[in-house]
Amino acid sequence: MKKSFYVLQLLVLMTGVLIGCNNEREAKTENAPISKKTIENKTEEPKPEKLVVWEDVDNQNALIPAIESFEKEYGIKVEWKEMHMAEKIRRQLRIDGPSGNAPDVVTLPNDQIGQAVTEGLIQEINVENNVLNMYIDPSIHAEKYDGKLFGLPKAIETPVFVYNKKLMPKAPRKMDEVYAQAREYRKSDKYGFIALWDHLYFAQGVLGGFGGYLFKDNGKAFDRNDIGLNNKGTIQGARYIQKWYKEGLFPHEIIGANGKTGMDQLFSEGKAVSVMTDSSALKELKKTGIDIGVSAMPKLPNGEHMKPFLAVKGWHVTAFTKSPDWSTILVQYLANEENAKIRFEKTQQIPAVKSLLQDPILTKDEAAKAVAVQSRYAVPLPTIPEKKAVWKPADFALHNIATGKAEPEAALDVAVKEITGKLD
Repeated sequence: MKKSFYVLQLLVLMTGVLIGCNNEREAKTENAPISKKTIENKTEEPKPEKLVVWEDVDNQNALIPAIESFEKEYGIKVEWKEMHMAEKIRRQLRIDGPSGNAPDVVTLPNDQIGQAVTEGLIQEINVENNVLNMYIDPSIHAEKYDGKLFGLPKAIETPVFVYNKKLMPKAPRKMDEVYAQAREYRKSDKYGFIALWDHLYFAQGVLGGFGGYLFKDNGKAFDRNDIGLNNKGTIQGARYIQKWYKEGLFPHEIIGANGKTGMDQLFSEGKAVSVMTDSSALKELKKTGIDIGVSAMPKLPNGEHMKPFLAVKGWHVTAFTKSPDWSTILVQYLANEENAKIRFEKTQQIPAVKSLLQDPILTKDEAAKAVAVQSRYAVPLPTIPEKKAVWKPADFALHNIATGKAEPEAALDVAVKEITGKLD
């Protein structure tokens, strides 16, 4: 009897150990990257002889290593073609799709996703959660349209704070400090800080930090019926913007269509100490020979971080591919950690992969670190086609505010009225 009791105890103990080990294995499996074998077992689709990719211009040095390793691992030939992403790819896809000459995978900016979906150019993709968890949340959100996933992020961009280290040894942490320095510099021929806040893309950092938005983001999709361009927060932000122009802290040369050219020139001549500019412009600014510093944008007077737009370049499966499963596998491969790292090394495009944002190769790069920090607070560019109705009225309102032709509340009310009319 005593012996039976000990045997029973031993069996219970062993069962507990086995259950514990099994749970541990399940937890590890859930968080582990998807292997090639796992992916292949999820498709019964015949392996194609080749897949075709359309990439953005000047990116072949990053794309070729990824394609070569994919071909070696999967035995599928991949052809590629460079084409201007923002202007050419979607337009060409409309032509080549119906004619049977479309690629299987394309790269697109996330603000074109909604339009591409409504035109029937790209299709929804399905990937495992542990793939999605590789990327920062805003970048995955940016690849969705009406709650459905249409791509995986290739690279991210967002406005950051760039400064001349000779004139500003370190970046201020608050915009109140920037403002005080800007006023002091106006006693000379220099501008302490300039930004293109008469354009919505850059003004969003301020407007969003005060609580403004274009379309309400409900966490899954953008609400077309909730326009926040004239809400209390947006008006507050617009008043803050107005102050900089009204006090002459921004020069006339940076207002209007040629504002970026004027801003870059002032910075390269040492007449602008710091600027707010998109991270994609850093490569050109470094060519000026100025010792530049880069950081996330300083906090606003209300204590909030600026919330600029997050622009995401992604990989997408076209609606015309005959191999949607294998095209999705290729998208996952092109966007994986290894290839995202190679892309950064070759092109300086900032990856959206969480682990890489903590990698020394990025943390030791001041610009990459700044984008990584700022991206935590950035909001994805809306993917819905209705956003096209926003830009011109919003820019016109901001221009009138900057030039003193209208007060913020009145200008923004007019903009929302025009936007609503267009949507109706």
